[in-house]
Amino acid sequence: MSSGLVMRSTGSRYLVRGEDGSLHKCVAKGNLRIKGWKSTNPLAVGDRVEFIPQQNEEDVGSIMELHDRTNYIVRRSVNLSHHKQVIAANVDQAILLVTLARPRTSYGFIDRFLVTAEIYRVPCVIVFNKIDDYSEEELDMLAEYEDTYQNAGYRTLITSAIKNIGIKEVRALIAGKVTLISGHSGVGKSTLINAIQPDLDIWTYEISASSDKGQHTTTNAEMYELKQTAGKSKAASRKLQAISPDQAEPVAYGLKPKAPTFIIDTPGIKGFGLVDMSANEIVDQFPEMFKLKNKCKFNDCKHINEPGCAVKSAVENGDIAESRYYSYVDMVNGVDDENTYRVD
Repeated sequence: MSSGLVMRSTGSRYLVRGEDGSLHKCVAKGNLRIKGWKSTNPLAVGDRVEFIPQQNEEDVGSIMELHDRTNYIVRRSVNLSHHKQVIAANVDQAILLVTLARPRTSYGFIDRFLVTAEIYRVPCVIVFNKIDDYSEEELDMLAEYEDTYQNAGYRTLITSAIKNIGIKEVRALIAGKVTLISGHSGVGKSTLINAIQPDLDIWTYEISASSDKGQHTTTNAEMYELKQTAGKSKAASRKLQAISPDQAEPVAYGLKPKAPTFIIDTPGIKGFGLVDMSANEIVDQFPEMFKLKNKCKFNDCKHINEPGCAVKSAVENGDIAESRYYSYVDMVNGVDDENTYRVD
């Protein structure tokens, strides 16, 4: 068998990348269910597997074994309330792409995504896209959003995939990493990826004028390997000037290839339902609130009705954004609901 990486999952068929970079169409043959999981699909993009490669175009390979995951991003299944949907596994970071209009991304949606990323140990960067399309009022709103999340400890970037604004910064952010890009339909995920590497030519559609919402262009999560150039130091460059190109030994002269860069494009998400979180766990996923946890009067303070609450005092003083606190209260109050799937 060979080791591989799941690049695409379409329910019953998978595209697996071998260690040599070859791609194989595969089906799952082994017992791949994870004990204790109720998942809509046993495999996700980013999973590391052992598989039997396909031998020719007419053949189909077989995935026999699923390796343990280092992390993953998961949400509650839309149709099966007690099942979870793994969006992607083994990612180095997530980019949450946000637009404040056409379509609008709410504070609540952002915060539920961030809480999920925190509990599953996935670092997240918030990227505000379509800056070229904002009115003066929307630019003021953008400044408020940026202040809110920078004060909470998150890195933010501003981009316009159409005008090539901030694309250099995004390229630097994702270099040598596995990055998940998520957000509502219409926020420009596929357009951003096309701006990073135009020859991928991922399909995009215009925003619907009647609904002011995006149309689904990505139907399944898919991982793309981006092109890269080998890095070289100044010292290596000087050495190479003294020899002919055909004599150069790339590894010996400092031209070691960088780690591969992978980016995962995901279907647009309308809502984001929390999974497997108790009310006591949720507050720990708000970094700015977690820092104040030991300053509350009561050790088991839920930061809602208790006296001597340091978190509520910080909200009143403006040290914690009201929108973040309201998102927290909304999540805690809804954690026992039968349907915690939220649509914004």
